[in-house]
Amino acid sequence: MASKSVAETRSATRRRSLWGAAVVVLLLAAPTATALAGDITAGRKKALQCQACHGLDGRGKIPEAPNLAGQVENYLVKALGDFRSGARRSDLMSIVAQGLKDPDIADLAAYYAAIPVEVGPPPR
Repeated sequence: MASKSVAETRSATRRRSLWGAAVVVLLLAAPTATALAGDITAGRKKALQCQACHGLDGRGKIPEAPNLAGQVENYLVKALGDFRSGARRSDLMSIVAQGLKDPDIADLAAYYAAIPVEVGPPPR
């Protein structure tokens, strides 16, 4: 029986290392995906408190309020979390976000992210 060459052994070791790294990345990413699983219906109910500025349709109603419709869910979760922690500041949002718990943030993000947005061609 022939023994493996040094090159074959190194190649096999690299493949195992890459697979191991991939498994670690997937395991670390899994809780994040689960944490973002918000409830769209619950988010719509919670968005009633947001409608004066952001509207139930996710379109800003005042100049200071950005459109939230169709925004990336992860971005909304991060933004609301940052307002709550103080990492991001806004006179109004810093106060409003203090009362939100993680499930509230996930639900609001899921709701606003689920609102379809149509994008047309740029003006000529």
